[in-house]
Amino acid sequence: MGIRSMYPFWSAIISAVIAQALKPFIFYFRKRVFRWRMAFDSGGFPSSHSALVSALALSVGLQEHFRSTIFAVALTLAVIVIYDAANVRYYSGQNIKITQQLVKDVQESLNTEFDDPIYSIKLKEVLGHKWVEVIGGILLGMTIALIFHYAI
Repeated sequence: MGIRSMYPFWSAIISAVIAQALKPFIFYFRKRVFRWRMAFDSGGFPSSHSALVSALALSVGLQEHFRSTIFAVALTLAVIVIYDAANVRYYSGQNIKITQQLVKDVQESLNTEFDDPIYSIKLKEVLGHKWVEVIGGILLGMTIALIFHYAI
């Protein structure tokens, strides 16, 4: 198998890697704080999940044609992942924030610390994406897919 037959895979992987690599720099330009760790975290702009599945779906459509069964599978996967990133995972992160604040408020109102170690677990608050982050990932993935398609 040559790179041409595997270009949907490589465009998807490279799109996700580029999206992750961009996150600390985009965050810096927005907040003037550099957080290298963001390159390894979920959440943030652009969505690497959306970039990956968008690049995959478009590459498969371009290579195998948009009426093919495999494109339908890739598109279905993309829709599920994008929906999950923008809705399910995003609201899970919001629930974590609310729960942590609620525990803090109850501890402060009772003027005590809870003994159970479950309350001291640090949970990741950023799990999912806002729609602008998802759209950024989609556009990045589609751009990389097009570059691969016309360059290879």
